[in-house]
Amino acid sequence: MSVEMQHTISDSVVLEGQGLFGGQKVTITFKPAEVDSGVAFVRTDYPDPLRIPVLVTAVKSQPRRTALGDGVAMVETVEHCLAAVNALGIDNLDIEIDGQELPNIDGSCLPYVETLQKAGVVAQNKAREPFVINEPVMAQDGKTSICALPAEGDGLSITYHLDYTATDAPNIGRQLLSFNLTPEGFVNDIAAARTFVTEGEAKQFQASGIGSHLSAKDVLVIGTEGPIDNSWRFPDECVRHKIADLLGDIMLLGRPLRGRLVAYRSGHSCNQKLVKQLLKMHEAQERRKTLGSDALLDIRKIQKILPHRYPFLLVDRVLEIDGDHRAVGLKNVTMNEQFFQGHFPGTPIMPGVLIVEALAQMSGLLFAQRLEHTGQLAVLLSMDKVKMRRAVVPGDQLILEVEAVRVKSRTGHCRCRALVADNVVAEAQIRFMLVDADPA
Repeated sequence: MSVEMQHTISDSVVLEGQGLFGGQKVTITFKPAEVDSGVAFVRTDYPDPLRIPVLVTAVKSQPRRTALGDGVAMVETVEHCLAAVNALGIDNLDIEIDGQELPNIDGSCLPYVETLQKAGVVAQNKAREPFVINEPVMAQDGKTSICALPAEGDGLSITYHLDYTATDAPNIGRQLLSFNLTPEGFVNDIAAARTFVTEGEAKQFQASGIGSHLSAKDVLVIGTEGPIDNSWRFPDECVRHKIADLLGDIMLLGRPLRGRLVAYRSGHSCNQKLVKQLLKMHEAQERRKTLGSDALLDIRKIQKILPHRYPFLLVDRVLEIDGDHRAVGLKNVTMNEQFFQGHFPGTPIMPGVLIVEALAQMSGLLFAQRLEHTGQLAVLLSMDKVKMRRAVVPGDQLILEVEAVRVKSRTGHCRCRALVADNVVAEAQIRFMLVDADPA
């Protein structure tokens, strides 16, 4: 695979317009950004400008559009802008905006593409780290779905199947398109495709006061006979716009995606679910790599911290410790465990209470990282929100993840979960009393 460099723009450039849903006039300014800074929106209409990163962790639920927020401010309808940024291969960019919703212009990505091209895309002096799909991942949202699949080469291809046969605009029908992402291909084949709504949807929106500033000439409204007071830019314009939306949404990975996507009627919600699934897959792969590395704490070091001994010591290794905030360990579950003799003969299953006990021991190891807790034990005080998701059987390897919620001088509170491979098998919130190991 060839080395790809990061890119930004060479000069600042401005775009103005009205939002699609709210209609407010806004000005956005695209500005170059340093390597590894990523893409972010900056709300300049606040006394202290607020920076909102383009990451799936910033997604806020809004119907029919992608919105991002930081708990104070939000930016909406970002997908057309982000599709242009994605297609032009821009990695680092600040997008200043003086309102909440990005300009709609003509409902396509083309104005954003033309504006960014005017600024000029330039390479930077650091290599990209693309997100490569190396195992299948699928996301579903009702009747919609999208699959991410490994593919040869170092590009991104998309196959999208659109089906409007059961709507009030059956003339859209079924549309199928495959597209290999390149800047030139996006400009020629995707960027000009516009947002569309059926006539029934348009009437519902306007009755609710949404898009009241728009007419059928401003938005592609599809009736039973085709576009109303408008015309197609492509015979299959609808599926092309869905691909544009998808390209915008996958920017939420924070890295350029490499592989193949196959979508069926997928919209923003399903696209965002796929991004979360891809990140979860990556996290699991990194965890599996860690399992093959040397333990941060082996069993001998664990025994110096915990008083538990056979057959009740349920942590074999500590793999990660992030200060006193988070720790990850593992428990190898073998057929030799004593509890399998009676739980249950012929169908061995690890008791759920012992999984929770393993998480509690892992929490004790985390608390021990604080110097003020040296010489203390974490004694179980209470358990809350305990959920057993699936059975743990001989041959499984339990990954024990614990995160400190609050630690005081005499009490501790952890958020915990246990996983086998990529699947959560148990989770709980556990509270402890911290007591002296030596009563004397």
